[in-house]
Amino acid sequence: MTRATGIGSWPGTAVGEAVRAVRDLLGDDDGAGLAYLPELPARGPGSDLVGRTAGLLVEMPVDLQPSGWRLVDRPGLDARRTAALWREDLDSLAEAYDGWSGDLKLQVAGPWTLAASLERTRGERVVADAGAARYLVESLAEGVRSHLGEVTRLVPGSRPVLQVDEPSLPAVLSGELPTASDYGRLPAVDPQVAAHGLQAVLAAAGDLPTVIHCCHPRAPLPLLRGVGPGAVALDLTGASAARWESVAATVEAGVALYAGCLPSAGGGTRAVAAGLLVEGFRQAGLPAASLADVTVTPTCGLAAASADAALATTRLLLDVAAELDERAVG
Repeated sequence: MTRATGIGSWPGTAVGEAVRAVRDLLGDDDGAGLAYLPELPARGPGSDLVGRTAGLLVEMPVDLQPSGWRLVDRPGLDARRTAALWREDLDSLAEAYDGWSGDLKLQVAGPWTLAASLERTRGERVVADAGAARYLVESLAEGVRSHLGEVTRLVPGSRPVLQVDEPSLPAVLSGELPTASDYGRLPAVDPQVAAHGLQAVLAAAGDLPTVIHCCHPRAPLPLLRGVGPGAVALDLTGASAARWESVAATVEAGVALYAGCLPSAGGGTRAVAAGLLVEGFRQAGLPAASLADVTVTPTCGLAAASADAALATTRLLLDVAAELDERAVG
């Protein structure tokens, strides 16, 4: 059955309201929606993708500096604020999903997006230090394992789905990240090293479903499918013929597709979004029946949208999923 879900972020600062809105839209028993824990970056530091995930790291405290998040020797005010935001999120989740059962998606920043964003104590990015990057991978994997266990404890009927967000992965692989001085570029990370890090974090999910999300136009699909996720999440609104061929190879390898087909800023239509995927599958030689295995999403998060627009986009995604499901069986 074709499903609909969000990438993760949501507008506003009222987390309880956001959690209930997503539950009401995507948590029905009909299976058409994949509910998720929304992220509200408008709440400030510690709610952003990097700071939020850094709060899950084990024995790697961070602090917010003018230049961004930095590893420090001991947790301080910023770490306590992030922990408080997480408690608020999980309390709201437990209340909203009391007695509920089904898949529940949770999003974290991937190891290479974290390594590209976090600074070491002396100022350079973690990704510039192979040893520090390995330690970060291990710390993140342990933190993710604990986080999934906590959600399962709070919502016993849920089956967590781990989404690993890697927006910075293409820059890490191509050596595009600037140095701290901004006068040079950091060396590219070897693809095998990058793959090993992703595999370690995915392994923390055990037998639970996993998704790797990268909405960059150069998302490295061969590498992503090679690390063994259950699914990949991509922005397909501008996909070339070559991209669709790579999508086909991914689907044929048994990796499911989360298809970004509606603009996060709004303005899309059911006909255009569904037509994009139907034509893409036809062009790639994929059978129409495979549309039933797709999960449709916005192109990226909805944090920049208004609350009404976020609701409208999510409802429209459910309409797109229903149309694709009809085409899959018709």
